[in-house]
Amino acid sequence: MNAAPFLVGYTAAVGFLAPHVILRSSWPHRAPALAAAVWHALTASFSIGAALAAYNLAMPAEHLHAGLVGLLHSCGLGTGAGHPDPDTADRLALGVPAVVAIALFSGFSFHAVRARRARERHREAVDLVGRHSARLCATVLPYDVPAVYCLPGRRPRIVISDAAVERLAPEQLDAVLEHERAHIAGRHHLLLAAVEAFHSVFRWLPLARHAREQTALLLEMIADDRALRSQSREALATAMYEMAAARTPKGALAAGGHTVLIRLKRVLGPCKTPHPALRGAVASLTAAVALLPLLAACPPVLG
Repeated sequence: MNAAPFLVGYTAAVGFLAPHVILRSSWPHRAPALAAAVWHALTASFSIGAALAAYNLAMPAEHLHAGLVGLLHSCGLGTGAGHPDPDTADRLALGVPAVVAIALFSGFSFHAVRARRARERHREAVDLVGRHSARLCATVLPYDVPAVYCLPGRRPRIVISDAAVERLAPEQLDAVLEHERAHIAGRHHLLLAAVEAFHSVFRWLPLARHAREQTALLLEMIADDRALRSQSREALATAMYEMAAARTPKGALAAGGHTVLIRLKRVLGPCKTPHPALRGAVASLTAAVALLPLLAACPPVLG
């Protein structure tokens, strides 16, 4: 039995319907790490499902009128008088999934390298005009707007402006510095490169657009939660408010930015964590989503 009909329907549901279901749910902002994992699982599942759907469509199947290659043959693109060319089927079956995989890998490499080069250029400029603070474990820049951001990667750096050092209280400084350390330790720049790569390949897909936007927001929430382990909500919220207008260099991650308002409401709002049963159900569903296309394409062989 050819799995193409199921895979086509499944990838359509993941790409178009699943994002709207998650966006209407209230639990993602209460469990940002789990929500970020769900978005990445959906993008991985869509990629695998699309590749396997293309493979199954290309393979001849009696109930699908010889598959996609049969359609090409009927349009005069195949060879042979009576049957589609099996070589054409093989080339399509292997070529289309390979194109998807290469496009995703190339997109990830492109975005990762471009961001790394931007960080390296900025790091060199920071080293020239800034001064290292052993107390803060950061580089202090002469800048009259409160700002704190990190340059992740092989040589990570946390950068803080003079204005932030002067205006923020010690506990507020500690909160935003811990926020940036969370970005560096979690290698969040690689997760952002992954969703950027998916968006560059499937730009027209709602899943690609929402996964990129939501992942960026959820990673900031994850860093906020890390800061809240050692500092109060008031300290973090005040520091975020002070840095709301600061600009973030390309390739950097910052505690301020355009997501501050959403995050402020979350930080100052009631602390609600998802029920353990909900966490377990979502985690199990996430694992199943990633494996379902493979299970559909490779059904168990009965003896």
